[in-house]
Amino acid sequence: MSVLDLRTVNPLVKVLGPIPVMIYVVTTRDVLTPALVGLLAFALLALLGHQRPRVLAAVALGTVALVAVMTVSFGLLTDPATVDDTTPLARVGPLEVWSGALATGLATAVRTAALLLLVLLGGLTTSGADLVRAMTQQLRLPYRVGYAALAALRFVPRFSHELEVVRGAHRVRGVTAGRGPVGAVQRQAGYVVPLLAGGIRHAERFSLAMEARGFGAHPTRTERVVVPFGARDLVLLAVLWAGAAACVLLAASV
Repeated sequence: MSVLDLRTVNPLVKVLGPIPVMIYVVTTRDVLTPALVGLLAFALLALLGHQRPRVLAAVALGTVALVAVMTVSFGLLTDPATVDDTTPLARVGPLEVWSGALATGLATAVRTAALLLLVLLGGLTTSGADLVRAMTQQLRLPYRVGYAALAALRFVPRFSHELEVVRGAHRVRGVTAGRGPVGAVQRQAGYVVPLLAGGIRHAERFSLAMEARGFGAHPTRTERVVVPFGARDLVLLAVLWAGAAACVLLAASV
């Protein structure tokens, strides 16, 4: 068991803490700096995030695939006139691959991958409810705004469940719209009205329940779950910023 568990760290540290690092990564033009920052973010996620090996493998493979696709795309689509001072590597039909285009694509791809890993550092270890609680408790976000947004987000899994229910009901009743693209469109259109009716009923029940509990009647409210901001959060923030600074210095010295 690691000393620091990202899942128990204040969400603001994981969501807002990497922003200065992300801003700096966007301004870089080399490959080594964002690559080191991305490796640091992945190492923190792997060592402290307590993610399943399958999730870590998907993140690693997805990042490598993203870098490869973006590098090749830039290599094929970059105007040769902008990199004609570099070395031509290959020709694919009417397209020419230049070393300068691949270098530009690689730098852009690595920056994008580093930003993605910094986002996943908080995205994979933070729940929406904890983020809203932290914003209302530490950032003084009006709870009417925070919990209204949280309620809207919770509509998504409910719609997914209701879609499965509607599909099952159609299968039981033998409702069919034929095959092929036209049939697929007709089937999807047949789900719209039941989903819309269910969403309206759920929104009405939800609003009545919130009104019955006095939601919005007072400028502040008590919290059943407190999200603290303590020494662990400062430690993670210091580790992230110090690690990013070390990556910058290492890249500058190479």
